[in-house]
Amino acid sequence: MSPRRRRLAQVSGDPQPSRPRTYAAAGVSLATADAVVERLRAAVESTGATGFGHFAGLYPLDERRLLAASTDSVGSKLQLHRRAGTLRWGGMDLAAHCIDDVLCSGADPLFLLDYVAASRIELEQVAELVEGAAEVCRAAGVALIGGETAELPGVYRDRELDFAGTCVGVVERERVIDGTRCAPGDLVVGLPSNGIHTNGFSLVRAIVGEDDFDAELLLAPHRLYVDEVRALRRETDVKALAHVTGGGILGNLSRVLPPGVEARIDWHAWERPPVFAWLAEHGVEEEELRRVFNLGIGMCAVVPEAPPGALVIGELAAR
Repeated sequence: MSPRRRRLAQVSGDPQPSRPRTYAAAGVSLATADAVVERLRAAVESTGATGFGHFAGLYPLDERRLLAASTDSVGSKLQLHRRAGTLRWGGMDLAAHCIDDVLCSGADPLFLLDYVAASRIELEQVAELVEGAAEVCRAAGVALIGGETAELPGVYRDRELDFAGTCVGVVERERVIDGTRCAPGDLVVGLPSNGIHTNGFSLVRAIVGEDDFDAELLLAPHRLYVDEVRALRRETDVKALAHVTGGGILGNLSRVLPPGVEARIDWHAWERPPVFAWLAEHGVEEEELRRVFNLGIGMCAVVPEAPPGALVIGELAAR
């Protein structure tokens, strides 16, 4: 079971703010997210589940293999996709996000299920979402085996959509990646992002308000890391993988590191995509950018030695 994430409503605001923009002011509390995970941990683990709080939960398939599964959604980015006419990108976001989560356990993703809901279903919108998801699934060698389309007037607001999915993969026990072997001195390798990906959009929408916006800048589809992760595993010992979603680089690395070990990041080791300069120009301060967004690194790998050409963005140290 993957951690619960909240996607709360936006607040509108002036595009040239007089005070710093924060995720909390836009209606989303990362502290509440952490509290929810801890509150539910005992109930979930009482069922025999493992991996709660990581990017994918694990279930023993037999003595040799485990299933890895993760559930997520596109979140409020979907509202901007609808406005911009880029719902196909929203489908790509969903598939890539769910598949990337499963990769973090060391698993090979097998299949994806999706869930589309709205107050009134419009065929063209659903088709765009599913076709976008199918495009990414084909690239990853993942089967899109089915899902659910729900029309729920009174539950969803008029014209709004929700798109969620579950990805399931399989991993041999000896190839599970869980971060337990990470140690001070290991290196952190970063895999670049396409931009914001699918987290932090309540804050983005608060900045945009009802104004026009640059879809290419703000809504670039979530990047798929299947090929990069597999290549890295062929070249070096990957001890941990962290998909940089809500909580930023440090927040997500902390989910996979053992007690007493922390990551120290060189924030100048890579060039950020232009969208993060846009956020800064609109009042999001550096501390908040690091706390909420991926800042141009969509996946982190912890390795003892970095292969030639790898982007090293930090190292592990004793806490």
